[in-house]
Amino acid sequence: RNHGGAKVIHPVIAIDGPAGAGKSTVARELARRLGFFLLDTGAIYRSLALFAQQNGISWADGAKLGTLAETLPIRFGRGSEDGAVFLGEQVVTTAIRSPEVSLGASQVSAHPEVRAMLLGLQRQLARSGPCVVEGRDIGTVVLPDAPLKIFLTASPEVRAQRRQKELEARGVKVTGKVRVFHRP
Repeated sequence: RNHGGAKVIHPVIAIDGPAGAGKSTVARELARRLGFFLLDTGAIYRSLALFAQQNGISWADGAKLGTLAETLPIRFGRGSEDGAVFLGEQVVTTAIRSPEVSLGASQVSAHPEVRAMLLGLQRQLARSGPCVVEGRDIGTVVLPDAPLKIFLTASPEVRAQRRQKELEARGVKVTGKVRVFHRP
């Protein structure tokens, strides 16, 4: 059955869950062990934010960002380039993880025009070969017909600690104790 998602031809594993649950770590290791390529959907949004910045387009301009997303020259490294993210011929793997571009990715992803345009790109990339696809709404919206869907979760405390370690590894100074506020 196809619910509007991409009909999957190659083996695809969809990994979803909240921020800090360990999606990226699990997806990266699973792809490595299976010899699949890793499709990190967050890297697509980050790359669009960087591409917009390079082209002088505001992260607040949904219409222009949607148009720019149509021409996003992104590709993911395979084989000897495994894990690399390319924007045209430029390797942007590190640049898209900067705090500034991360902030831009959050702003860019809020635009419906961007999400609609990048949805098709994500589906197209998932059809390009055996892959592990990691990100938000992968198993429900992006690839609802994926043969294997994994939803990872972790306690709020563990997620906060993982996020703190991730930020510190990127050189972002985190001070104070991690505090978790539970919603009623």
